[in-house]
Amino acid sequence: MAQKNGPWTIQETHEKYQNSFINVREDQVVQPDGQPGMYTTVKMKPGVAILPIDNNSNVYLIRQFRYALGKESIEVVCGAVEEDEPWQEAAQREIAEEVGIKASELIDLGVVDLDTSIVRCPVQMFLAKQLTLTEANPEGTETIKTVKVSLDTAVQMVMDSVITHAPSCVLILKARNYIYQL
Repeated sequence: MAQKNGPWTIQETHEKYQNSFINVREDQVVQPDGQPGMYTTVKMKPGVAILPIDNNSNVYLIRQFRYALGKESIEVVCGAVEEDEPWQEAAQREIAEEVGIKASELIDLGVVDLDTSIVRCPVQMFLAKQLTLTEANPEGTETIKTVKVSLDTAVQMVMDSVITHAPSCVLILKARNYIYQL
């Protein structure tokens, strides 16, 4: 049975790949111009991105080898949200695991979409304040090093393309805007 998706009509859907983190599907469609076509989409678990900032305006980033890139990447703390897990709980869990931080305050800085043309993966962004440092406990797939820099240095790292991870770039710039508007 055909289903509308905005100006597109989905005539048939085929799941091409699925695991606990990602789903790839291919739709046979009628395009907005009336022509038949195909559209492939990737749906990933939603995520959280967290930027811990201390009372001296230092932020805690991570340096981690990223398999898909084949190199290390500097990023804010990020992770997947488990089914039915509240955004804030996922954020607290991720900063505790990856950098050993507990935050008494999480400030919601909105959502970013990774790639709106083919990927559905909303990432909820938080600025974490009033920090308590503890011991990190990363997952076995993670080799994480904490990188502590000033917020201004992090912004410059975004501008110089040292930080290229999209949610990290957006969150760092939004955090700077939020901090300097106070």
